[in-house]
Amino acid sequence: GPYWLNWGAHVLAGPGTSTDRLLNEVGITAVTVPGSLQALSMNGKFLDRGRIETYPFRIPMSWADRLALMKAGAKVGGAVLSKYTKVVKQRPGESGAARQQRIYDFENNRTFRDYLGDLPPDAAAMLRTTVSRSGGEPHEISAGCGIGYFSLVLNIGEGLGRGIVGGPSTLTEAIAVALGDRVRLGADVQEIVHKSDSVVVRYRHGGVDHEVEARTVVLATTAGVAHRVAVDLPEDVREALAHVRYGPHVSSAFLTDETAPQKWDDIYAITTPKRSFAVALNQASIVRAQESTRQPGGSLMTFAPAHLGIALLDKTDEEVAETHLRDLDEALGGGVADLVVESHVSRWAEGSPYCFPGRGGLQPALTRRGSRVFLAGDFLGTLYTETAITTGFAAAEQAMSVVSTGHRCEPQEC
Repeated sequence: GPYWLNWGAHVLAGPGTSTDRLLNEVGITAVTVPGSLQALSMNGKFLDRGRIETYPFRIPMSWADRLALMKAGAKVGGAVLSKYTKVVKQRPGESGAARQQRIYDFENNRTFRDYLGDLPPDAAAMLRTTVSRSGGEPHEISAGCGIGYFSLVLNIGEGLGRGIVGGPSTLTEAIAVALGDRVRLGADVQEIVHKSDSVVVRYRHGGVDHEVEARTVVLATTAGVAHRVAVDLPEDVREALAHVRYGPHVSSAFLTDETAPQKWDDIYAITTPKRSFAVALNQASIVRAQESTRQPGGSLMTFAPAHLGIALLDKTDEEVAETHLRDLDEALGGGVADLVVESHVSRWAEGSPYCFPGRGGLQPALTRRGSRVFLAGDFLGTLYTETAITTGFAAAEQAMSVVSTGHRCEPQEC
């Protein structure tokens, strides 16, 4: 039918970004995600209306938690408005690499928990649920990362607020169609090594070892895979790759068969502190916005990052789906479990790379050019899919430069 199931990327960057450029080149339609992004279910209360500043007074919690939450919210919000927006703003004539380095260096010498101080349980749970979506916990991520993530989810400055009509895999499927048989699936790359004017890729496919030689390689993998296969990259680059940190993701997707309107029809995201997932996402919201009459069915996604993902990584798919569905049913006030006709689970031990104290020190090595292997991936920046696409474009341009001119830039030139 018209609904897609989703386990991963669900919101993307908007006009003027690398993501926008790629979508336009491939012919993929993306729209601003409709529906509220600020719904909250906590301590038996469901909120989907009103200013978020009022939530501490409307959610059942102690006055100590309310006061702590107000102070922490004011501190983070003030930092976003007075500092972070200036940090992320592109400066005239500035390279993207210089801007990204500045973002990494912002409040990069302490953790987000150290920045906020100790908080009572409910206040800590609410803030933790938001920032843990970055992949790391408050005691793991840098203070700048925590502040930046609040900026991201609140769409202050550069937010991620568009969804792909038909679901995110529509993009990768369209790219694969354009590439045709140049895409080789199921190939296990074992080693990438340099020659004087080329690069050799050794891989195994269909039980047979293969070797291919090219003038350049774009290595678009997680940092750990890049470290493992690119065996002769400069030692400081390999060292930096080895120190990139990831948090896990465990996600569930549920197809529903309701025939009547539901309370979440005009909501996109529901934050769920103290549950087995951090946020529930209405993947049918784009479909809902295009309807003149509410049609049957829907699609919901639950997302468990960081500590929530760790708790579920070793569970069976059935156990994860049951756990998530039970909590989803309670978070939305009951009745959801009866509507689910299909459920699927996906998990990644290395889901999202997160910025930790000291992460800024790795960036110069990771972004320095000087070999014929060009790195691309979300671990090279702070905007997730936008970073992956931006670095993909940059790596492709570097590769094209080498192919067209035959000149490889030396480290001091790049």
